[in-house]
Amino acid sequence: MSGLLSGLWSNLTKPGIAGALERYKVMAYIVGVGLIILVFVGIPLQYAAGLPQVAHIVGPIHGFLYIAYLVAALDLARRARFTLLQMGAMVGAGFVPFLAFVVERSVAKRVSAVLVEREEATTASGAAERQG
Repeated sequence: MSGLLSGLWSNLTKPGIAGALERYKVMAYIVGVGLIILVFVGIPLQYAAGLPQVAHIVGPIHGFLYIAYLVAALDLARRARFTLLQMGAMVGAGFVPFLAFVVERSVAKRVSAVLVEREEATTASGAAERQG
């Protein structure tokens, strides 16, 4: 178990865009699951069954984690040079149930492509320097 945690920690502390992407992905899943629990369990229990405990617990936790998600999203958006519309989609993902998973997948695909392009460019420039 400690190997799993140390592997997760090393991924979350990577520098640059790769680390920002890992942090964003983790926060997107946590906030997405929290929002689903709040909207589909907590709120119905509060209004239909008169049991506000779940909403009173999960609501503030989701709010706090949403702020951490915003920090991770804005860090990734800054590093990957996202447009305002792309940043808006990332921000809105914390408000609409299931949208966090869709946006996370889209962002991960886009950033992974950028990382591959940069890796290829670095490899090509290194090969050109060795030949020259």
